[in-house]
Amino acid sequence: MRVGLFIPCYVDQFYPQVGIATLQLLEKYGCEVVYPAGQTCCGQPMANSGFEHLTKGSNELFVKNFQEFDYIVCPSGSCVLHIKEHLHTEDSHEQGGHGSPAAVSSDPAIPIRRKIYELVEFLTDVLKVENIDAKFSHKVGVHQSCHGQRGLKLSQMSELVAPPFSKPEHLLKMVQGIELVELDRKDECCGFGGTFCVAEEAISVKMGKDRVADHLHHGAEYITSADMSCLMHLDGILKRQKSKTRVKHIAEILNGEG
Repeated sequence: MRVGLFIPCYVDQFYPQVGIATLQLLEKYGCEVVYPAGQTCCGQPMANSGFEHLTKGSNELFVKNFQEFDYIVCPSGSCVLHIKEHLHTEDSHEQGGHGSPAAVSSDPAIPIRRKIYELVEFLTDVLKVENIDAKFSHKVGVHQSCHGQRGLKLSQMSELVAPPFSKPEHLLKMVQGIELVELDRKDECCGFGGTFCVAEEAISVKMGKDRVADHLHHGAEYITSADMSCLMHLDGILKRQKSKTRVKHIAEILNGEG
C-alpha cells in the first residue's frame, strides 16, 4: 500500500526523530511511504482559535499534497482528528455549506478525511500488527491524549461502563522488557490543549504537574504517548523539576529505539 506521511509542524521543527521513527516503522511493515515535501500546517491552530475562515489555503494544499495516496498516516492524534472532522475546501461552502449533500458529493476533502489515520490506529486497525520487534527495558507510563482517546477512540474512557481497551497499550505490551505502570487517573488531560496552554497558562501548568506527579508516584522512567504535543508540555515540567524521568513518543519505542 502507498502511504502519504503527514508530519505535524511541531514534530518537523522540534522532534524530527519522531517523524523518522514513524517512517522506519511503517517501512518495516511493508508500506511504500512517501513524504510530500510541499506539506505545511494542517490549519488546526487557526481553526481551534476561532479563525477557521483563514484555513482555506492550508486545506486546499493538504488535499493537493495527499489526495493520491491509499492512506495518510500521522504520528499525532490531534492533527488527525482535525483533518477527519474539519477539513473542507472553500468550494464546499459555496455549494451549500460544510456537511450539506452538495458539499459532501463534491468536496475533494471528503476522501482525504476517510483515509487519514493516526499511527497507532493504522498499526492496529489497518495493518493489524501482532508482533513488534523491539526492546525497551524501562518502566513506562502511558499518557492517553484527549484527542486520541475521546476523538479517535484509541482507548476506552474510564467514566463509561464498558469493557476497557487501549490500542497504544496493546502495541506496547508486545515490546520486549517493557513494564507499563498503572496510573491513578490514566485518562486525565495533561493541560496542554494547543493554544489553551498559552491562553490559560496557570491552569495548564497545574494540570500538567498533576499528570507528571501521577507518573512519578508510580515510578515511571519514561512517559509515552501518541501525541508529541502532550509530551512536549509534560517534558517542560519534568525538566523544570529536574526530574530524571524522560518522555518518548510511542513511535520511537515501537521502532526499537532505547
